[in-house]
Amino acid sequence: MSAMRSAAPAPLVADLELAGYYPALVADVAGEALAGEELVEHLVHQETTFDRDEILRHITVLALTPTRLIVCHVDDHQDHPVGVPRTGRAGEKVAETTVTATSESVPLSAVRGVTLTHVVPAGGRYRPGTLGSEVTLTLGWGALSRLELMPATCGDPSCDADHGYDGAVTGDDISLRVSADADGAPAVARARAFARALSLASAR
Repeated sequence: MSAMRSAAPAPLVADLELAGYYPALVADVAGEALAGEELVEHLVHQETTFDRDEILRHITVLALTPTRLIVCHVDDHQDHPVGVPRTGRAGEKVAETTVTATSESVPLSAVRGVTLTHVVPAGGRYRPGTLGSEVTLTLGWGALSRLELMPATCGDPSCDADHGYDGAVTGDDISLRVSADADGAPAVARARAFARALSLASAR
C-alpha cells in the first residue's frame, strides 16, 4: 500500500511543517489525493477553536492541479480517557487524541464559484494596492446542498389558511478566513494568490 502512495510536493510539505499540525499525516493525505498530478497552487490554513474546556485544532489544505481542486481537512478530538500509562505509572488515565482526515477531489469543471471578500479597516485611509489585511475565501462546487423550509404566508396577518412551505437551497461551501493579525501578511497574500489561480483555472 505504501508503494501506491504519492509523496506531497516539497513546497506543500514545507508549509505543512511550518504549520506544525501533524505535518507527516497531512502530507501523506494530500500526497495520496494528488496522486502524482502537478501541484499548480496550494493554500494551508490552520485554525484553533475552543469548545468549553477543550482546545480543538484543525487544518484545511486546498490544492490546485491542472484538472482538479483538492480539499483536505484534518482535525482532532479527545477520546474518553483510557488506561494507558504515559509516564510509567500503571493504570494512569490519559485522553488519547483521535485524528480524522478527509480528502475530496473536485473536477475544475464542477467549481461553481470563487468568492474573495476583502476586509479593509479605515477605508478612508486606504492605500492603493494594499487590499486590506484580511480576506475570506469561499469556494462552492455543489457537492452538498442545504434545504431550509419555512411556512409560506400570503402577507395578510389575519389569514390562517395553509399556504404550504417556502424553501431555499443553498450550497454547502467551504469558507476560510485569513487575517494578517492571526496568520501573518504572507498568509493573506497566499490566499489571494490561490483565489486568483483557481478563478482563472475554473473559468477555462
